[in-house]
Amino acid sequence: QVQLVESGGGLVQAGGSLRLSCTYSGSIFSIYAMGWYRQSPGKQRELVARITKAGTINYVDSVKGRFTISRDNAKNTVYLQMNSLKPEDTAVYYCRGDTYPEIYWGQGTQVTVSS
Repeated sequence: QVQLVESGGGLVQAGGSLRLSCTYSGSIFSIYAMGWYRQSPGKQRELVARITKAGTINYVDSVKGRFTISRDNAKNTVYLQMNSLKPEDTAVYYCRGDTYPEIYWGQGTQVTVSS
């Protein structure tokens, strides 16, 4: 079992920044990748950024150059630094932990970007 707790969402104006945090606990040795996903009303949940245990990182095209995923192994925390935010970034952001064979989700944190 893995537990994930997100924090850091909120309301920000377009062009602003936010940093999301996801602290994980439990069977953390079994995690092979951590990711941030988002879902806005009427849309499917989509991958935003993902980092593997080996350090491979990938981003959805729409956030490249603006968002940065990172991790602090000592704190069991993954971050998503979001800069130059746009109204279309508004969504609930979820942290996800990938193990084999289970996938774990956090409870989500709302990010709202006003124009």
